[in-house]
Amino acid sequence: MKESYFSLGLMSGTSMDGVDASIISSNGKDKYHSIYDEFYEYDKEIREELNLCREKINTKEDIFKFKSDLNSLEKKLTFFHAKITNEILNKKKKEIDLIGFHGQTMFHDGDNKTSFQIGDGNLLSQLTKKKVVYDFRKNDLNNGGQGAPLAPIFHKLLSKFTEKNIVSFLNIGGISNETIINVSGKMSAKDVGPGNCLIDKWIRLNTKDLYDNKGEIAKSGKVDHIILENNIDFFLNSKISKKKSLDIHDFDYSFVRGLSLNDGAATLTEFTAEIISKNILNKNIYVCGGGRKNKFLIKRIEEKIRNKINMIEDLNLNGDFIESQAFAYLAIRSILSLPISFPETTGCSIPTIGGVIIKNF
Repeated sequence: MKESYFSLGLMSGTSMDGVDASIISSNGKDKYHSIYDEFYEYDKEIREELNLCREKINTKEDIFKFKSDLNSLEKKLTFFHAKITNEILNKKKKEIDLIGFHGQTMFHDGDNKTSFQIGDGNLLSQLTKKKVVYDFRKNDLNNGGQGAPLAPIFHKLLSKFTEKNIVSFLNIGGISNETIINVSGKMSAKDVGPGNCLIDKWIRLNTKDLYDNKGEIAKSGKVDHIILENNIDFFLNSKISKKKSLDIHDFDYSFVRGLSLNDGAATLTEFTAEIISKNILNKNIYVCGGGRKNKFLIKRIEEKIRNKINMIEDLNLNGDFIESQAFAYLAIRSILSLPISFPETTGCSIPTIGGVIIKNF
């Protein structure tokens, strides 16, 4: 057994705009060093195909109904990951021990023990000549967990960079989740609401942009409070609001149809900020993920919780690559047979070792 492993983490999130790639070195426990971070954008064809395919997958049955489309897309996606991996290895001239391959989530329903990612670990291993760890959620689901969130054990490692007794990591991706680590190192975690998913979808439907840059469109709009309050009440009284883990399919932007671009963005941003702020359990927050760049969204959350939100960059960490680094770390823990999910993070019955390990070369 080695003292430290070099691992490449590949993460494609709910925005489906590309892949975050990170190389770290770690012992899989209490030591970690960031070596390389880079974003690789999907070409327009893959991005559009991913979004079109995900729109079709609204139930577990749809996974089987559109199996042919998913298989074809999985192959393209895996080839893309292999291409960028080989580019990274050639550029960095760095020998890595393994790849943590998250894949692309197409459907997640933790309550019904279904979490479906596309990404062929066997093919990626063959094309890169590297050991690959993928399918991180299966064992957790089999042990009664929700399959998400999986980053909390990495957040616990990062908490050593803070000087606070109780710290919270708020990741605002497509969905928002919070990890709390207390003074004794005990973790708790859950999804706390939408992140970028509603705002991004509205912007993509009504402009040529992929997201609301810094929240400027929402900032210039006017919130429709009647629509907003009706839908907040509806959400808070729904079964969805009680879920421990969420999927973008749990949220629908259609209540702002008929509003202008700016007013729709403002109303969706206010909805997102309200749900997140109502579900946050700790105010000592470091925020990561793409949503932290939406300054208007962060400002509205701060105003609602009456507390300043710290950027994860305050800890000399790059908030764009926390999840890709996390999956590099989870891959190392997987080959060391260390648990990656816990009863207090995903709801699994026992601490659970995850990740399918493949060597296909």
